[in-house]
Amino acid sequence: MEKNRPTTDRHAHNALTSTLGELELLVLEKIWASPGMDAKSLLAQLSANRRLSLSTVQSTLERLVRKQHLEREKNGHAFCYFPLQSRAELMGSMLREVIQLLHDGQANTILSSFVNVADRLDEKALDQLEALIQRKRRERREHE
Repeated sequence: MEKNRPTTDRHAHNALTSTLGELELLVLEKIWASPGMDAKSLLAQLSANRRLSLSTVQSTLERLVRKQHLEREKNGHAFCYFPLQSRAELMGSMLREVIQLLHDGQANTILSSFVNVADRLDEKALDQLEALIQRKRRERREHE
């Protein structure tokens, strides 16, 4: 590790372990849409678009359990998988981890990144961002 670089090992580890591969995200999307699926049911749905083996699906599910994105329950001879958080909750936690990892002490860096992303989407996204800011300000005043 470089001497002049701040140590962020804990944050880097969290961000890396929660990073999702393409198949992991696809599996999560299917589980969010249909909680309680087993590996064979999931394979049947995923096989419509790509060639996968049951062992690949099972190992992907196990990785998602280890990363604490899914939990599993025994149902006969198979495990059924359930999401531990919604898509929005996962996105929020991943963004928080990235911000903690890359935050340089300058709030302006983070804020301008959000504005730039919203600007690339469309005018409505900027309006939504502005509305969220106004709502947070109202909530903060109400709690003071």
